Amino acid sequence: MDRQGIAPGDTSADTRLKAPAVWALILTGVASFMAALDNLVVTTALPAIREDLGGKLEDLEWTVNAYTLTFAVLLMFGSALGDRFGRRRLFIVGLSIFTGASAAAALSPGIDELIAARAVQGVGAAIMMPLTLTLLTAAVPAARRGMALGIYGAVTGLAVASGPLIGGSLTEHISWQWIFWLNVPIGLALIPLARLRLAESTAPDSRLDVPGTILISGGLFGIVYALVNANSDGWTSAPVLTGLIVGGALVAAFIRHGIRHANPMLPMRLFRNRGFLGINLASLLMFLGMFGSIFLLAQFLQGVAGYSPTEAGLRMLPWTGMPMIVAPIAGILSDRIGGRPVVAAGLAFQALGLGWFAMILSADVSYAAQLPALILSGIGMALYFAPAANVLMSTVAPADQGKASGTNNALREVGGALGVAVLASVFSAQGGYESPQAFTDGTIPALWIGAVAVALAAGLALLLPGKAKTRDQDRPGTPASPEAAAPAPAKVPAAG
Repeated sequence: MDRQGIAPGDTSADTRLKAPAVWALILTGVASFMAALDNLVVTTALPAIREDLGGKLEDLEWTVNAYTLTFAVLLMFGSALGDRFGRRRLFIVGLSIFTGASAAAALSPGIDELIAARAVQGVGAAIMMPLTLTLLTAAVPAARRGMALGIYGAVTGLAVASGPLIGGSLTEHISWQWIFWLNVPIGLALIPLARLRLAESTAPDSRLDVPGTILISGGLFGIVYALVNANSDGWTSAPVLTGLIVGGALVAAFIRHGIRHANPMLPMRLFRNRGFLGINLASLLMFLGMFGSIFLLAQFLQGVAGYSPTEAGLRMLPWTGMPMIVAPIAGILSDRIGGRPVVAAGLAFQALGLGWFAMILSADVSYAAQLPALILSGIGMALYFAPAANVLMSTVAPADQGKASGTNNALREVGGALGVAVLASVFSAQGGYESPQAFTDGTIPALWIGAVAVALAAGLALLLPGKAKTRDQDRPGTPASPEAAAPAPAKVPAAG
C-alpha cells in the first residue's frame, strides 16, 4: 500500500478512502480543531479573565494576539522543520509543546503569565498546524482530495466559529481555566496515535531558512506590537513609530530575501501564480475582518446585551453551527464546479453578515434583529473554509505544498492578529468599556471595517483559476513535477 492509502492494482481507490487516509483525516482534523479553537476560545472568557486577573484592553488583546502572533510568525519555519526532520516527528513535537503550554495557561496566576503561556501555545501550534495539511494531502488520493480537504476545512472553520460557545460554556459552568485544560487530555491521546498511525516523510533537499525566519518574525512582531499599543501610547509615540518602521523594513527585507535567496522559506515565485496570490490575500483579509469582529461581538453579547457566557455562545449558534450543515455540501460542490465560485460566494456572504451587524447594532438591539446577520455569516464561513484548502493545494507542485500550507496558515494568523489589533484600535478610539452605549459606539465602525476587509477578499477570490485550470497533479496519474512522479518522497518508512 502506498503513502496515499492506495493498494497496488486497486481500481476503486478513487472512490473511497483507505484506512491510512481515514486515520490521517481524523488525527489531523482533531489537531487542527484544537489549534484553530484556541484562536478565539478566549473571547467569551475575556470578561471573566479580566475580573479574575485584571488587565486593560491592551492586555486582553494580548491574550488573543500572543497566541496568534507566535503562531503566525513561526508557521513557515515549523513547516520547514517538518520537511527537513520528518513531518510526523515534528507534528508530535508541536503537539507536545501545545499540550504542555495549555496546562501552563490553565495554571497561570496572573495576566502576564497567561500571555506568556499563550505565546508558547502559539509556538506549538505553529509547528503542528501546517504539517496537518501536508500529512493529510500526502495520505489522500488526488481524486478524493477535495472531499477530504473539504471535511478538514469544515472542521477548522467549526473550531474557529465555536470558540465563543465552548469558551463561554466552560467559563460559566466550571471556570475560564478549563478552556485550556480541555486541550490536555486530547493532546495526550493524539500523541501515541500519531506515532502509530501516521507515515513519516520528508521533503527532498529541504533546508532551514534561519535568516528568513528572523526577518519575518521580527517584522510581524513590530507591526502588531505597534497596532496593539497605538491607542494607549499614541500613534506618534516612539515605541509605536519604531514598531511600524522597523517592522515594515524587516518585512520588506524578507520579501527581498525570498526573491534572491537560493532556498527561502517562502519563495516569492509562488506569488506569480494568480491562484496562489488570490487565495492567500483573500485568506488574510477574511481573517482580519472575522477575527476582529468576533473579538468585539462576543464581548458585546455579554457586556451590552447582558447574556451570560453560555447564553452568548448559544446565541451565536446560527453562526457557529452553520458550517456543520453547509461545509460538506460546499466541499462536494467545489469538486464539481471548482473552488472559485464557492469561495467568492462564501466571502460575500460573510461580508454581508458583518455589514448587517453594523447596520442594526444598538445598545438595546434584539436578538431577532441579529439573527439574519448570524445566519449569513455562518453560511459564508462554511462556504469559504470547505474548499479553501483544496484551492490552495491545487495551485502549487507537490514539492511546494509544505511551504504553501505554512504560508497560507501564517497569513491567516497574521490577518487574525491584525484584525484584533486594528478593530480594537478603532473601537477604543470611538468608544470604550465605560457604558453600553460607549461599547456600541466603538463596535459599529470597527464592524464596518471588518465588513469592507472581507468584501475585498471576495473580490480577490475572483483571481482564483477556474476548475479547468487546476494543476495537473490533481488529476490522477498526471504528475506536475519530477517529485510528483516519484513513487514516494525521499523517506517514507512504515507508519509504526
